[in-house]
Amino acid sequence: MRKRLSLWLGIAVVGLAVWLVWGPIELNSQQSVTVQIDNDDIGGVVTSSKGPEAGVWVIAETTELPTRFARMVVTDEGGRYLLPDLPKANYSIWVRGYGLVDSAKVKSASGKILNLKAVIAPNDAAAAHYYPAIHWYSMMKIPAKSEFGGEGTSTAKLTQDGYLNQMKSNGCANCHSIGTRATRTFPQNVPFPMGKFANSEEAWFRRIQSGQGGVPMFARMTNELGAIPIKYLADWTDRIAKGELPHTKPIRPQGAERNIVVTTWDWLDDKHYLHDLIASDRRFPTVNAYGPLYGSTELSVDVIPILDPKTHTASNFPAPVRDADTPGVSEKPMQPSPYWGNEVVWKSKASNHNGMFDRHGRVWFAARLRGPDNPAFCKKGSDHPSAKAFSTERNNRQLTLLDPKTMKYTFVDTCFGTHHLQFDAEDRLWTSGGGSVVGWLDMKIFDATGDAAKAQGWTPMILDANGSGKRDDYVEPNQPVDPTKDKRIVAGFYAVMPSPADGSVWGSVNTFPGAVVRVMPGANPSETALTEIYNIPLPGFGIRGADIDKQGVVWASLSSGHLGSFDRRKCKGPLNGPKATGDHCPEGWAFFQYPGPGFQGIGENSAESSYYSWVDQHNTFGLGEDVPMSTANLHNGLVAMKDGKMILLRVPYPIGFYAKGFDGRIDDPKAGWKGRGLWSSSGDRAPWLMENGKGSKPLVVHFQLRPDPLAK
Repeated sequence: MRKRLSLWLGIAVVGLAVWLVWGPIELNSQQSVTVQIDNDDIGGVVTSSKGPEAGVWVIAETTELPTRFARMVVTDEGGRYLLPDLPKANYSIWVRGYGLVDSAKVKSASGKILNLKAVIAPNDAAAAHYYPAIHWYSMMKIPAKSEFGGEGTSTAKLTQDGYLNQMKSNGCANCHSIGTRATRTFPQNVPFPMGKFANSEEAWFRRIQSGQGGVPMFARMTNELGAIPIKYLADWTDRIAKGELPHTKPIRPQGAERNIVVTTWDWLDDKHYLHDLIASDRRFPTVNAYGPLYGSTELSVDVIPILDPKTHTASNFPAPVRDADTPGVSEKPMQPSPYWGNEVVWKSKASNHNGMFDRHGRVWFAARLRGPDNPAFCKKGSDHPSAKAFSTERNNRQLTLLDPKTMKYTFVDTCFGTHHLQFDAEDRLWTSGGGSVVGWLDMKIFDATGDAAKAQGWTPMILDANGSGKRDDYVEPNQPVDPTKDKRIVAGFYAVMPSPADGSVWGSVNTFPGAVVRVMPGANPSETALTEIYNIPLPGFGIRGADIDKQGVVWASLSSGHLGSFDRRKCKGPLNGPKATGDHCPEGWAFFQYPGPGFQGIGENSAESSYYSWVDQHNTFGLGEDVPMSTANLHNGLVAMKDGKMILLRVPYPIGFYAKGFDGRIDDPKAGWKGRGLWSSSGDRAPWLMENGKGSKPLVVHFQLRPDPLAK
């Protein structure tokens, strides 16, 4: 009897201790649960008039740190949440979710149990305010196939697929998250109103001329698209203005999507945009552990934004050019911007597009340092080995190097253009953006000599059209295939990806419908490199960003609404010879439709307009090695494909997150989920189009994956 009484008392004491540490949270009259928190956490349960709310976001935001900071988590099946490891500050906390409207913001510090009341949306229109952009953009009507090919009002060469390509990843949606409130409505209450118009077609015709981005927008609309979209854009906004709502509703986060922790910081400023950021060395993802992030501002401004996530401090490093006469952004606004009027907001000369860490913790950039005319060692008559093989006269962007330890900024002049950067296993930095050539810089030679000319090389792209297995005399791109010779092609790389499998270097070619290209360098790449090209077959089209896994499989973002993959090992026919000119291995391709609704009336499709793809070769996120991922630009997040299933990594606040690339880093391989994560910037060319309007700054975004929604 005494033993049983002692056991009962022991259980009671333990139960009381658990109650004191965890605290009870009542879900309903028949169920209670506990959420364990530390002094730097906030946890609780979210309920509405319907009971516990599963799969909704709890957002904590503060402006008490050196830069604005927010952390977001998802509730579990019982409506429970846990915001982990919050920096010491006071927070505004609220609930956001599909089927809800935002709850009132509650003030709290960390170390608190905080139950929250979610608010059921009073109607579908109120709920739809929080839908991702894709649900609104998919309402756009797409011209029928009969309107293309010279019939109707279209240009003679445009097809429906070509039209979609331009309206999605390789056109309108490659700068903005189309479908957000700011893009589906005309600017209201802005400093510089556009004026009055007879109808929405006139308003759209004026709108696409706004600001410095108006020049390329208007050119694409009138030249490539023959102004066809104007009436469809007008119809779209008119129907929305009259109250029409998306034909689909988003599904709340499920499964692993509920385990995601999203953290954001502001950086840069409210006038300029970020194209990209870099966190670590792709090959060695523990490089720069817990260190600062470095951004690329492309056309907008000549600084390198830096965000230190440990101190929550944002700063800018001036990005100079070497030559004073380096050309910069010169376009004045085509028409006044509704937000900035005739102000010339973009003024960059360096045009820093993309960064890459090396194994020593230095950051290399695809940045301009001079005008387009190449130095003599690049040109015809030079004794440079690559120039002897194929001389180059001009390029628009070179390389620079920043050493974070000393903040020394070094100019590295190149004969080839640069756009994206990746290191191979031999420490050669391969670049895209070379147009007719593929270029590289040998970091070991550069570090030993400081001689950029000696350290670099480039090669034209030569198909082994005669099947000899080596590089021979070749015919030019405009000449027919000669079975006795090789053939040069022009297939400018957009993405670049050295293969860990065999040392080849791959690139995406974002002509329409697009292709992937493989370059095998050989012993002396300028003279021995051989190229293969593989065109994208239907239903895929419109390649943009791409990456490669450790097996040598290429993964790519496609305007067709697919994540495409190409596996060369599946090819059945010869990979060289006179017939191996692009269409010879359709069996190597596979297509996986992105999630989300599609445009109606054109068959099964997704309106997702992914900008770039990236493969998590080293399990930096936590889903495993070799998991392909993409930017999910119209879902306002990222998407990963694990075991054939698409997993959305959404940024619920502010609405309008738009990524042009991302990176992974392992800060501590022994720290579990807390030591891993993905890093991205919000790269919309107009950050003032995000939810909070003018004054919004670009973001640094950290995605982490917990084992469950309540993991600390």
